[in-house]
Amino acid sequence: MPGASPRPAETPKPATTQFLTQTNEDIPVAQKHSIIVKGRTLNYTTTTGLMPIRNERTGETEAKLFYIAYTLDNAPAKRPLMFSFNGGPGSASVWLHLGALGPKRVRMLDDGLMPPPPYELVDNEETWLTETDLVFIDPVGTGYSRATKPEFANKFFSVNGDIESVGEFIRMYLGRGERWNSPLYLVGESYGTTRAAGLSNHLFERGIGLNGILLVSSVLNFQTIRFADNNDLPLVLILPSYAATAWYHKRLAPELQNKPLRQVLQEAENFAANEYMPAMLKMDRMSATEKQTLLDRFSRYTGLSKNFIEQNNFRVDLGEFNKELLRDQRRTTGRLDSRFSGIDRDAASDNPDFDPSMTAIRPPYTATFNDYVRRDLGFKSDLEYYILGGGITAPWNYNTSQGYADTSMTLKSAMAKNPYMKVFVGSGFYDMATPYYATEYTISALNLDPTLRKNISVSYYEAGHMMYIEKNSLRKLKTDAANFIQNSLKN
Repeated sequence: MPGASPRPAETPKPATTQFLTQTNEDIPVAQKHSIIVKGRTLNYTTTTGLMPIRNERTGETEAKLFYIAYTLDNAPAKRPLMFSFNGGPGSASVWLHLGALGPKRVRMLDDGLMPPPPYELVDNEETWLTETDLVFIDPVGTGYSRATKPEFANKFFSVNGDIESVGEFIRMYLGRGERWNSPLYLVGESYGTTRAAGLSNHLFERGIGLNGILLVSSVLNFQTIRFADNNDLPLVLILPSYAATAWYHKRLAPELQNKPLRQVLQEAENFAANEYMPAMLKMDRMSATEKQTLLDRFSRYTGLSKNFIEQNNFRVDLGEFNKELLRDQRRTTGRLDSRFSGIDRDAASDNPDFDPSMTAIRPPYTATFNDYVRRDLGFKSDLEYYILGGGITAPWNYNTSQGYADTSMTLKSAMAKNPYMKVFVGSGFYDMATPYYATEYTISALNLDPTLRKNISVSYYEAGHMMYIEKNSLRKLKTDAANFIQNSLKN
């Protein structure tokens, strides 16, 4: 029968279920499995454990990073190796792991909505294990990863500390796994793309050159997504995503509603760049006629009433949009995936009570991972596995003087130093957390030399932040990733 088939472990299991004890902290758990993927049998080994992160000066172990590695048995020489992590900051690697990349995935409904409990894992026909070995890393404060002492924790809760600790994990894994000569890749989602961009240069400066990085639902420059006074950039860059959401929920005028989504988005992008952005530069100097024209056009592409737009002074942030678009239906739209709708306790407030797209995915991923890691992978712990938040015990330090974290220039530097490194960018049209048009702006603002710009490939999905929860997007993402890996190896 297809699926995981545990065989005798290659290394001893921990003697106890205590976490981070002296007796088991460095003993990984290895298990044998197999899966049939489109007629091909994959025999593979999972290795689950904790990697010590030591102070370079004192040698003291300051943290332990939890990881799960998948390696193909009897693999050809120089098989690719990919390190994967998610976002937050404060998110475990479970989303990419059990959503898209691993040989098992959480069963969702075909459109990505939550199925009824109990939840289950199924064989993943779109696993990336066909292309590359996979290592899923939980940064400190996520999953089972912890600082060894409270006083060490803050060191890791920052852009730079996070990059340094994950970079050290990668260095140690390459040594312990004897993989220094493997083609190397990073894949990150959301804040994980911030981390991946930072790591691309951090690793290169330590002698580790990457073949490619994959940025899923990308944010490298946080100014593009932070709604704040006197920061109008996010308002402009999210407007095409407002148009996509209004189109999906059939809130646009018939002449737009009947057009294909891509055509609507092109018109919305042109409005955002050529009309809305210039208007923001001279808002209180616009004539009454100019303001009326802007109001008509803004309403046309967002599905919002002119009265609401005018009352908000043409500055409608994400929470306000998500609450307003379907207010007459007493529904809200999602942040991670605006296809989803929620029901608030009332329809009168300014912002949604919760993100319906997050509530749809959190229980299935939490339940299935906790069962899988114990039952199939053989790793035992009484600690809570921090899926999202909970383990970050201090405010995140963005290590910036300009007010917004930005690792885009770090990526630019890495691309200049390593002209063989390829970059894949995947964005969902219904992702309101990291809007696709904001990602396009960030790439354009890199102002790369043409010889480097051709190293970036971009793909789009008619789904949200976690586009892979939708069946067709899951399949497309695998195809795109496989092509990216194969093309990057042709250097």
